[in-house]
Order: sequence, then C-alpha cells, then structure tokens
Amino acid sequence: MRRFLSDWSPQQAARLVLAGLIIMSGLYVLSAFFAPLGWAVVLAIATWPLYQRFNLALPPNWRRDMAPLIFTVTITLLFVLPLLLGAVEMGRELNGLVAWLRDADHGGSVVPDYMDKLPLIGDTIADWWRANMVNEGAITDRFAHVDTATLARVTQRTAIFIARSFTFFVVTVLTLFFLFRDGASFGRRVQVLVRRVLGRKGLELSTLMVFAVRGTSDGVVLVGIGVGTLLGLGYLITGVPHAGLLGSLTALFAMIPFGAPAALAVACLLLMAKGAMPFAVGLLVFGSIVIFVADHFLRPVLIGGNAKLPFLWVFLGIFGGLATFGILGLFLGPALMVALVSLWREWTAPRPFHATLKKPKRRQ
Repeated sequence: MRRFLSDWSPQQAARLVLAGLIIMSGLYVLSAFFAPLGWAVVLAIATWPLYQRFNLALPPNWRRDMAPLIFTVTITLLFVLPLLLGAVEMGRELNGLVAWLRDADHGGSVVPDYMDKLPLIGDTIADWWRANMVNEGAITDRFAHVDTATLARVTQRTAIFIARSFTFFVVTVLTLFFLFRDGASFGRRVQVLVRRVLGRKGLELSTLMVFAVRGTSDGVVLVGIGVGTLLGLGYLITGVPHAGLLGSLTALFAMIPFGAPAALAVACLLLMAKGAMPFAVGLLVFGSIVIFVADHFLRPVLIGGNAKLPFLWVFLGIFGGLATFGILGLFLGPALMVALVSLWREWTAPRPFHATLKKPKRRQ
C-alpha cells in the first residue's frame, strides 16, 4: 500500500480527484435525461447493422449528415405512426363511449345480456351496474362530487405528463441522430477506453453486452410484433370486436412478460360474452400455442443465442430489468445478466492441474 501511494505525486492525486469530481458533476447534470439517453443508445445498438447497410447504399456525399437524418426519421416514424394510429382509434372509441354514457344518463341503461355470462367477474360487474347505471341520472349523480379543483389538478398533471413525454421524445430522437452520425468514432473511443481500463477481457465482455442488447431488441420487439400479428389475425377470423385495435395492443403487450396472455384472455372473454364459446376456445388454444412457442423457443434463442445465455438467466434478466429500470430494463436486464454470467464462467473455469502446482525451488 505504501509503495502504491509513493508512486503518486500530489499533482497526479489532485488531477485524479478533479477528474472524479468532473465525472460525478456531469452525471448529475445528465441524471434527468438518463432514460431518453438510454433509449437512444439501445435503439442505435439494435439498428446499427441495418444503418451501416443503408449508409453504404447512399452516395458518399450523403453519408455524413443525410444518411443519419433519413434513418433517424425512418426509425422515428416506425415507432410513432403505430402509436398515432392507436391513439386515433382509441379516441374514436372514447367518443363513442362518451356518447353512450350521455344517452345512458338520460334514459338509464339496463344490464347487457352478456354481462352475466362473463366467467368469474360477470356477476360482480352486473351487480355494480344495477346499483349505479340503471336509474336515469345515475351517472351524473355518481360524478357530482368531482369539483373544479379536482379537474384542475387532473388537467395540470396531464399537461405536465405531456410536456415531459415530449421532452423525452425530442431528447431521444436528437441523441439518436448524433449516435448514427458519430457512432463509429464514438464506438472506437469507447473500445479504447474499455481496453485501457479493463483490458482485453473487459473489451470482450462489452462486446457480449452489445450482442445481448441487440438480441434482446430482436427477441422483444420482433417477437412481440409477430405475436401481435398472428393473434390479430386470430381475432379477425373469430370475430373479436375491434380486432385491429386489440391486435395492436397485443403486439405492444407482447413485449412485456405476461402481457400477451392478458390480451388473449380479454379477447376470449369478449367472445364468450357474445356467446361464441367454440370460437373462444379455439382462439385460446391457438393463442396459447403461439405465445408458448414465442416465449419458450424464439425469444430465448434470439436474446441469449450470441452470448450463450441460459433460459433461466434470460427470464431473470427480463423480469429483473423490468422491475428495476422499467420498460428500458427489458433491454438492460439481459445485458447485465450476460456480464454476470460471463464473469461467473471466467472466475469458476477449471484450471489445468499442473497450473495449480507450485514449481519447486532450486537448491543453491
């Protein structure tokens, strides 16, 4: 310890302390943007091979600024357009619901025939309906206690949420553009830093984590879209109400653990409420097969294939990351599990027997 400290001059120690303070201050300033920056990094890693092919297909004078701009806009539209279409569809459904509530408040609303047929929850909903929705003006009386101050607070919170979401979106898109434009040089500098600090093993570990993030994006996003598409076709064939909207929501929920089974259960309940029990059973069987194959075969192979991550660690990484970091943890969790498992394999790898024997000292 003394020898280690003696190698450090006061100037070197002061420079190290100053560097540490600068790093911590910078991280504190950026702490409010960790989520959008993380999403931009995840999207850049996931789509980098595709961006490289796109960049090479353009003229050389377009590769500096136009290529990242066009690709960023394309990625943004691929994510934003489905959300906008879903929001428009939900707005239509909300307008229909408001009109139905207005008509029901004027003349009262009887319990629908299918309500009692819903398993488990049908009786409870029907009883609440009879107590709160049957009489004329019941809906107005139900919400009469909501005052102006409550509505103002709800409006304020909604405005703050919209402003934060818009800021989140802008920071993510802007960061994504610069990552595409300067990603190659930035990646080389990161590799140099990792190699200097952690050595060759650290560089290999960081490469595995990049593969894990890329595999997770394929396993989460692509598999989710595939599950949503197949189940959406099942909804359309079996006559589930609003099959397009429910299929889009299923694709979104399929990216979250246990999200697809919940959406499938809702679709089956809607069919049962319509009295189409055979279609409900058929959809349940078909959807269960699709979800089982996606969750137990496709997703683990895509997520853990490059890093040779066992299914248990893929499972724990997805759920643990989701519980710790939110939706972003779906991508960060498996990457951290790859690092953990790689360290475990390296530290516990059996060594040859002769390497553990000490060489005998030569006699003088």
